[in-house]
Amino acid sequence: MKNAFLFPGQGAQYVGMGKDLYEKYDEVKSVYDRVSKILDIDIKKLSFEAPEEELNQTKNTQIAILTMSLGILEILKNKGIDADISAGLSLGEYSSLIYSRIYII
Repeated sequence: MKNAFLFPGQGAQYVGMGKDLYEKYDEVKSVYDRVSKILDIDIKKLSFEAPEEELNQTKNTQIAILTMSLGILEILKNKGIDADISAGLSLGEYSSLIYSRIYII
C-alpha cells in the first residue's frame, strides 16, 4: 500500500490547533522551540492562546500552520511512517516541499 500526505492551507487554522500534540510529543515541542528561536516570536503562544484575529493575520497564520505541519511530520518520522507522495493546498505546498526535500532524501 502506498501513502500520501496532504498538507492544509491557509484557512485551516484555529486557536489551540496542535496543543494536544505539543503536550504529548517532545518532537513537536522541539519544532515549536526551533521556530520560536529562529523567528524570535512565541509561536506556541500565537498558536495556542492568541486571539483569533491575531492568528488569522496572514503573517501569523502561515507560520502557525507550517509549524504544526512540521511537528506532525516529526511524529510520523519517529513512528516510521512515510509517504510515497505529498501535496499541499495553497500554503500546504510549502510543507509538502519541505517534506519532499528533507524527509525523503
